[in-house]
Amino acid sequence: MMELHALLERLKLEHLRTQLDGVCEQAAKSDLDYQGFLVRALEAEWRGRQQRGIDIRLRMARFPWLKTLEQFEFECQPSLDRKVMRELAGLSFVDRAENVVLLGPPGVGKTHLPPVSG
Repeated sequence: MMELHALLERLKLEHLRTQLDGVCEQAAKSDLDYQGFLVRALEAEWRGRQQRGIDIRLRMARFPWLKTLEQFEFECQPSLDRKVMRELAGLSFVDRAENVVLLGPPGVGKTHLPPVSG
């Protein structure tokens, strides 16, 4: 029988291979059945692949710096409603086919607001 790590490598499940111990520990603590464990394991792989894709696209975009909504200093812009910004971060306006326009004078942080981190 092939060793588990070798199988994961052959199947190119590299994210699961690096997180396998943690996934197994979580499954044992949660007393998961086989199907539940498999779901958690595959979710770990999927999240890793998704994050790698995001990282690659950000590198390819060659942004001079990466700013996220979590880094935004709302204290410097007290007129900005955090709740509205969190709602915009959820991107529900896309599903509703609505536009969003950020208006304001230079230097108030409009450029910092997008992109939304995920």
